[in-house]
Amino acid sequence: MTKRAFVPWPDKRLRTAAAPVAEITDDIRAIWQDMVDTMEAMPGVGLAAPQIGVMLRLAVVDASEERGKAILMANPVILHASVEFRDHEEASPNLPGVSAKISRPRAVTVTYLDHQGMKVRKDLVGLWATSVQHQIDHLQGRMYFDRLSKIKRDMLLRKARKLG
Repeated sequence: MTKRAFVPWPDKRLRTAAAPVAEITDDIRAIWQDMVDTMEAMPGVGLAAPQIGVMLRLAVVDASEERGKAILMANPVILHASVEFRDHEEASPNLPGVSAKISRPRAVTVTYLDHQGMKVRKDLVGLWATSVQHQIDHLQGRMYFDRLSKIKRDMLLRKARKLG
């Protein structure tokens, strides 16, 4: 098990879009395994590679109750999002101690490359959908609090600075 360190906010890598993955190799699979180990140690329901300083479009999501059901994704893209929204309290290990209620589509259809390099299309609902959207934001250089109003975002960042 290899747990990796989180890049601390406001590291510029958290504001940088990650590079696409050209092909699924053993090195990519090893990064995914480290990401799953790191996510499980949090514990969390998802992790994007830039959060641990790897600037590739890789994400892992496991919103299962029993755990051990992680979806490994390279180059994930949302094809469709439901019109119905769902609120969920979101946080990030890159900015510990704070969280905010974020409203996102309740269901999404996502496409990605799996651990064998096969293109997969998958429908996700509830916490699975929330987590994959959160991870894709990270891959695009966005944080969950970017979805807040300026006043709420400033309050959250002030609170985080006081904790840090």
